[in-house]
Amino acid sequence: MRKILETIKFCVWPVSCGLIAAVLYLQNQQLQQATDQLAALRLNRMETTPPGFAEVISRAAPSVVSISATSVNIESVERTAEDQLNLYLGEKASLGSGIIVSEKGFILTNLHVIDTLFDAFDTEVTLHDGRRTPATVIAYDSKNDLAVLHINMDNLTPISIAKKSSLQVGNIVFAIGYPRRNIGQSVSQGIVSALKRDPDGSQSFIQTDAAINPGNSGGALIDRKGRFVGINSSILSESGSFEGIGFATPANIAIEAMEEMISEAIAQNSGYLGVITGEALTAQSSQLFFGIDSVRGMLVESVDAGGAAERAGILPGDVITRVENNPVGSGQSVMREVRNAKPGETLMIEIYREGKHFELPTTLGFGQAIVIESKEV
Repeated sequence: MRKILETIKFCVWPVSCGLIAAVLYLQNQQLQQATDQLAALRLNRMETTPPGFAEVISRAAPSVVSISATSVNIESVERTAEDQLNLYLGEKASLGSGIIVSEKGFILTNLHVIDTLFDAFDTEVTLHDGRRTPATVIAYDSKNDLAVLHINMDNLTPISIAKKSSLQVGNIVFAIGYPRRNIGQSVSQGIVSALKRDPDGSQSFIQTDAAINPGNSGGALIDRKGRFVGINSSILSESGSFEGIGFATPANIAIEAMEEMISEAIAQNSGYLGVITGEALTAQSSQLFFGIDSVRGMLVESVDAGGAAERAGILPGDVITRVENNPVGSGQSVMREVRNAKPGETLMIEIYREGKHFELPTTLGFGQAIVIESKEV
């Protein structure tokens, strides 16, 4: 019996140590699992938590541009006879905002930003990074107070567009634009104050208390994820300054109208090269200009700043010798090839420069603007 007790005493300590070690191991495993679950929960919260305001604004800011336009309007009227009036015109510089909506250079803005009496648009765009370029007004819709501009420029940042608006009264929004005080791009924060809906349930306008000052028209209203939800359009004010009631056209309305305008502008316009050419070269003029009598084509006298030709690398003094597979024999032949193409199409243009021939892929731009008349329903 004594031997049995001694044997039991001898075995108790190792067994106890083993049990304690097993318990500690199990507890450590449980603790590790709990730690992993907590880390996963924290990561999931980080991924689902909306980013900070600075990050959101930095996403959308490069897509909002400054637009300067020269407006030609009547300054005064003088009656010189009972049946005769003299109109005195004046130019006035205006400043507004616009939104890059496509890498292809399309910019959405309000019509009243660039509107002028004779549709004689003279418009320039300044990007967030400081680059400046002339802009072409390709179409506008007076009923919806919208206009589409086009610029020939690379490395553009289109704005992220909310596919389906889930805005509710009280949601945080930001208005981004360029106030007329030469302070550069400015951001204001507010909430959705009201939503007006049509009988079919669609939004007709967004009311916000985010400050929309003169110059902010045409800028972007974004949600807290940095997505475009509206284009800042107008304010309700007795003083002419912002009084806490601003309005934006919902993004879905603006984008739908813009797509229609772009489609019709492409359909109704021929491609635009943006060059002024001189006479067709003959053996005599070729010898005079280049010292050889074999150069044939059209001498380029000037190119539009920011136009398709300049962007492709065509310079004054070049000779356009071929468009696609067709030799150039006259200015009419150049125009015919360009007019048969549409804005956005790329033509291979051959030029002669400094004794060599070069082929330059040239993406055509837009010429004049067209009016999109809203369909009556």
